Amino acid sequence: MQVNKLGGPIGVRKFKDLAARRMMLVLTFIPGFIVLLMLFGLFGKARPILAVKPIASLLFSSVWSPLKGQFGLWPFIMGTLWVTFVALILAAPVSLFTAVYLSEYAPRWIREFMKPIIDLLAGIPSVVYGVWGLLLIVPLVSKVLAPLFGVYSSGYSILAAGIVLAIMIFPTIIHVSIEVFASIPYQVREASYSLGATKYETVRHVVLRKGAQGILASVVLGLSRAFGETMAVLMVVGNIPKAPKSVFDGAATLPTLIANNYGEMMTIPQYDSALMLSALVLLLVVLFFNVLARFILTRVERRAE
Repeated sequence: MQVNKLGGPIGVRKFKDLAARRMMLVLTFIPGFIVLLMLFGLFGKARPILAVKPIASLLFSSVWSPLKGQFGLWPFIMGTLWVTFVALILAAPVSLFTAVYLSEYAPRWIREFMKPIIDLLAGIPSVVYGVWGLLLIVPLVSKVLAPLFGVYSSGYSILAAGIVLAIMIFPTIIHVSIEVFASIPYQVREASYSLGATKYETVRHVVLRKGAQGILASVVLGLSRAFGETMAVLMVVGNIPKAPKSVFDGAATLPTLIANNYGEMMTIPQYDSALMLSALVLLLVVLFFNVLARFILTRVERRAE
């Protein structure tokens, strides 16, 4: 029997190596398999309502009245889109400028000081954000921002939910943007300086331009994170099943619809199926944005190489 330098039989070591490789391959595919199980499970639960109602009438109807057998998801889809895009409009510029400063301008001690703070924002439970929004953001919208624009608002609104959600997605956009800037070779910056460009000109015309796709990917990841948020939005958005017309209106989102109603009134025909359909739509949208972000980041990494 052949023995290697470590003293073990070569055949046994090869078998252990092959077994370990196969085991890790199986474990690698488990997350993807779980996602497929979720998709098939939700689709199976949503089939009863899809069998009796056209998908278009479910997605684009504005009437949500389970007692009458009407399950229009349009108000919840619009509420989700409004809240998400308000959060992105507020979060993207702040996150981008923060990432640029920490990556290109900040001294080392400031970067080391800010990293745990940004990580802390990512680790705070969403219910804490919701309570903070109730105590501070809702009164701010009701008593300051709405009167400033000459409108009335109870404070429970898309704007309040958007502000809370914007703070929640800061860490996602900041971290990914910093990684994108770090992947840009420093020689590119030095070439810009050698041509007489200032720090600001280098950042604007070189760093931001080279990292544009990665920045877009960070925003898409933030969008995905915001789209599925439930608890914090549930506490400040107002939960009104009506398509909003302004940021000061109350609304309801797909996640809050599921959180508010699942487990209640399940004796109503097709009610459970309608909620599962909303969960399926939510999952498909989040998967789409995650795949899009991953595709963009992969292109950025290949260009950096």
